[in-house]
Amino acid sequence: MPSQPLSNVQEELLKLYSQDLSPEELKELKTVLGKYFADKATKEADKIWDNKKYSNETMDAWLDEG
Repeated sequence: MPSQPLSNVQEELLKLYSQDLSPEELKELKTVLGKYFADKATKEADKIWDNKKYSNETMDAWLDEG
């Protein structure tokens, strides 16, 4: 099975793995990565809400259905 080339993210992570981070630095890195992906998800959810014209009232109605 031929190997696939590494993505740009994989290459950067491999560079990072060559560093010996302290436990505190590792925790900080995980926090930064988590925040990055959470922000991306929030922006995408905001786009969906805007496109579908959802509002706080929409959310309240959904909560009342349960």
